Amino acid sequence: MQTKTFRELVSLQKAQRLCRQRLGNHRVDTERLSLQEAVGRGLSVAVSVRTPLPHFPRAIRDGYAVRARDTFSASPTNPVVLQLTDTVHIGHAPDFVVKPGQAAQIPTGGMLPAGADAVVMVEYTDPMSADQVQIFRPAAPGQYVQQVGEDIPQNEQALAPGAVLGPAEIALLSALGETEVEVYRRPRVGIISTGDEIVAPQHEPIPVQTRDANAYGLAAACRDNGSEPILFGIVRDDADELLSTAGAALGNCDLLLISGGSSAGTQDITRQVLAELTMDEVFIDGIALRPGKPTIVAAHDEKLIFGLPGHPVSALIVFHRLVRPVIGWLIGTEVHDPTQIAQVTRNIPSEAGLTEYVRVKLRRDGDQLWAQPIFGKSASLSTLAQTDGFIEIATGIEGLIEGEQTPVILWR
Repeated sequence: MQTKTFRELVSLQKAQRLCRQRLGNHRVDTERLSLQEAVGRGLSVAVSVRTPLPHFPRAIRDGYAVRARDTFSASPTNPVVLQLTDTVHIGHAPDFVVKPGQAAQIPTGGMLPAGADAVVMVEYTDPMSADQVQIFRPAAPGQYVQQVGEDIPQNEQALAPGAVLGPAEIALLSALGETEVEVYRRPRVGIISTGDEIVAPQHEPIPVQTRDANAYGLAAACRDNGSEPILFGIVRDDADELLSTAGAALGNCDLLLISGGSSAGTQDITRQVLAELTMDEVFIDGIALRPGKPTIVAAHDEKLIFGLPGHPVSALIVFHRLVRPVIGWLIGTEVHDPTQIAQVTRNIPSEAGLTEYVRVKLRRDGDQLWAQPIFGKSASLSTLAQTDGFIEIATGIEGLIEGEQTPVILWR
């Protein structure tokens, strides 16, 4: 098997750009689901409003429906007295008109009666009798009233393609009368672990073996990010076996992750296998990251294959920074990092020429949020489990000074 041997480190930003370029306009297939089934999915088509929202003028405070001009002279010392004409009831269209000098009691959500153009909050009123009410504050036209189409006008776009359907989006779709939506299916992500020393978690390892943490950590990360992981087991350090397993995985998946076997060791075979599998379409052969430098990426038709480092911390960092945006792209969404601003608790040095990621634990002291670095080798899972996120120290920055403010990228 002949392969090119090269390792040209690219920046993370260039790696992200190259991955997107390779995918082009490719997206996964779509399916139509009920609103309850569609939670967490990305919309594949825009949703437009068939009827305006709301479709009738309604009060957004408890109080009295009035003609605003009748209240302009009202004040706490000189209230305006209005005649009570009727009461608006939730779920019933008022069959009366508010005339000059009149008011109607109205609850939140009640339909504004004809003639009225504002609502005075109940806090600024005082009923004098069964048929009169004092108004102590003037109302402006439209005050505390949600007009027809004020939320979303008719034929307006309510949600754009790629919108991820969370509770707010589902509530909006329900209010618009949508019961089913067209969404992207969950991308299927194949996961292969490699290495003669790797055994399944249920097995008792001998002293030279390690349980497979990567497959399950990566699978959890996939589920966290809206994709469906498919585990293809552990492949020994055998090129033919890895070639066969990777080929089968590509036939069933939209994306393939191979952990281990991507560094410069003599037994690291992932790169040569990817070169053969993809007709030498390995377009990333190392990224200027720490941890995560030995990452490789290849393209097979419209599918990307990631050769991830074998150390769990490295694999999960690369997943978060590179694989996660690709999953988002496959379902038409832009991935945004959840961040919090914190001050670092100590000086943090950084290696020149690399973008460095330092795991941190957050703690609050009064009004100040602090980020405490948790140092450890890229094989150290315990340090990963202790952290809330990580700090990115960009290439060219020599490090951070104690007390310096910096964004903390949260794991979830």
